[in-house]
Amino acid sequence: MDRTVPPGAALLLAFVYETETSMKAPECYDVIYGHNQGKLPKPLTSMTYGEVVDAQKGWTKQFGSSAAGAPQFMRATLIDLAKANLSLKGTDLFTADLQDRLAYKLLVRRGYALFMAGKISRTEFGKRLAQEWASLPVLASTKGAHRNVPRGSSFYMGDKLNKALVSPEKVESILDRVKAAGMSVDAGEPVEERQAPTATRPKPVAKSGRFWTWFFSGTGMGAMILEKLNIVALDWRVQMLIFGSIIAFAFYAIATMPAVRHALGIK
Repeated sequence: MDRTVPPGAALLLAFVYETETSMKAPECYDVIYGHNQGKLPKPLTSMTYGEVVDAQKGWTKQFGSSAAGAPQFMRATLIDLAKANLSLKGTDLFTADLQDRLAYKLLVRRGYALFMAGKISRTEFGKRLAQEWASLPVLASTKGAHRNVPRGSSFYMGDKLNKALVSPEKVESILDRVKAAGMSVDAGEPVEERQAPTATRPKPVAKSGRFWTWFFSGTGMGAMILEKLNIVALDWRVQMLIFGSIIAFAFYAIATMPAVRHALGIK
């Protein structure tokens, strides 16, 4: 499964693939409708997206349907997906990973994110899935594409082509597992932000008790020194030297404080 597909969606797609093709990965990615892949000139996963869409033109008449790949994409579905995804090119190989990414887009279209977020019920999501994949049953009686269909029947019951290939109980079970597997991280809805542990911040320099201790002690000591030296009577050059020494000592003392070092970006 492509790594960009969330865990819950990957679990659901694997179930869809096996139901639609009766095969598991990697063989399921080369299947076309009626298991007629052996009649193709080369494996589906070796073809480009453009080659697949071109080849599908004749498959409905030749095989009964244009369904291709593990998700059994109809030709119209692949063309529509290309219109909605401009990054998809005709030269892109129709690999397993590409099929996974496109199939996931179908899940999202059908309400995967809404189901995971609890905004639509399991029964409603099951109905939407049955509208996308005819082999899946509706989970409650509903109006289908051609007639009213009972629980457990294909949404397309009555077209003489499709029928449900798995029980509604099995679909309900897998949907419960899907929700449990990824309801908190892959629903496509905003995930609640986790509160990071509050780090202990150093006090601002101006609020540090040690700062004021140094400040008053330093200035007080400086005043005492000046008084003892009778600085006014000294030569101006000596005065400047004394002032410079006091200022340098004050900066050195304060710069050794953790709060100040943090503020200055010094480790």
